[in-house]
Amino acid sequence: MARVEVTIADRVAEVALARPEKKNALDMAMFEEIAAAGEALKRDPSVRAVVLTGHGGDFCAGLDLAMFGTIAADLANLGERLFDLPPGEIANFFQKPCWVWQELEIPVIAALSGVAFGGGLQLALGADIRLAAPDVRLSVMEIRWGLLPDMGITQALRRLTRIDVAMDLLLTGRIVAAPEARDLGLITRIVDDPLDAARALARDIAAKSPDATRRVKALLDRAWFASPAEGLRLEAALQSEVIGKPAQLEAVAAALAGRRPDFD
Repeated sequence: MARVEVTIADRVAEVALARPEKKNALDMAMFEEIAAAGEALKRDPSVRAVVLTGHGGDFCAGLDLAMFGTIAADLANLGERLFDLPPGEIANFFQKPCWVWQELEIPVIAALSGVAFGGGLQLALGADIRLAAPDVRLSVMEIRWGLLPDMGITQALRRLTRIDVAMDLLLTGRIVAAPEARDLGLITRIVDDPLDAARALARDIAAKSPDATRRVKALLDRAWFASPAEGLRLEAALQSEVIGKPAQLEAVAAALAGRRPDFD
């Protein structure tokens, strides 16, 4: 059975983890399917925003505990596999499901409910925006199993929180409730219905100029830790790619006429 379901409507892709009986826990097949879904969306120019969610009330409970038996039987080879990168890739098999969402040029919104533990939280942190239910629970839980979080956590947390906060979360594996998670920067907003809110936000983004939205993501991804000179130069370079072009002119015309823009 498919571990991941992808639907596309009105230029919004919805990617749903589909193991509700396991709280959408990650097994080897799900690692593969999440990465494959992201790769497929990278090749689809019609999609302008992505919603990442989980079926059954939980986003993702992290690694499927059944995997520990498999991993334990193959520890001798696992260390080498962590460095086994396909040509042109910087993320390994276990990192790709989280990193692929940062590789997309379009915004990715995670709708979080229930739990997002361990690899599930790292998957959520791979999104650009996280909308969470009031009762959501989050944890970087790998330390409980004697492991390091290694699914892209170094690239995600440095954008969101201080290093001492990250140290606390990674060393304790403690469970964080929604209000604290928001204060720490792990989630963007607390909403009553995260999936409904994520869908509405994705539709709103999809209705904007695709030229501009893609470059907003590129600007923030590339300039956030750049030098002032590099950041300012990037602003100008990306702006030069959209200003006066058909999509930008349509945005102005639609705003002045009080109508919905047509970017198709």
